[in-house]
Amino acid sequence: MPDSKVTMTSSRPYLVRAFNEWILDNDCTPYIVVDAGVQGVQVPTEHVANGQIVLNISPGAVRGLVVGNGALEFSARFGGVPMQVFIPLQAVMAIYAKENGEGMVFGSEPGSPDPDDDGTHDSGGSNQNSGERPAGRPTLKVVK
Repeated sequence: MPDSKVTMTSSRPYLVRAFNEWILDNDCTPYIVVDAGVQGVQVPTEHVANGQIVLNISPGAVRGLVVGNGALEFSARFGGVPMQVFIPLQAVMAIYAKENGEGMVFGSEPGSPDPDDDGTHDSGGSNQNSGERPAGRPTLKVVK
């Protein structure tokens, strides 16, 4: 079928699951970087910085982690307060091992919403990032 275009589902859920398992198998701590501005993201907003949040998704930090084909969800405590976290997978920007930074940064996939598309981000009130950095693709910074 070289002439017909086959539409495939997003590879991101498969890669997130695989990298999570690989990181855990190597006795490391899996962290994800999430674009908190993507519509449907439910994370503790008090921990969001520059529109992003970094979350430890290791078994010792979360309960009931489910990485489905459309979203990642789990329950965790933030400052002692329990919360159900819900993250559409297009909001996962990276997954990496805390100990050595090994992992993967995700770009946009064919058929997935463009990070610049106004339809995927909340337009909540004020733009707190005004003047801090240019609009466009998010950047990833290694924090140790």
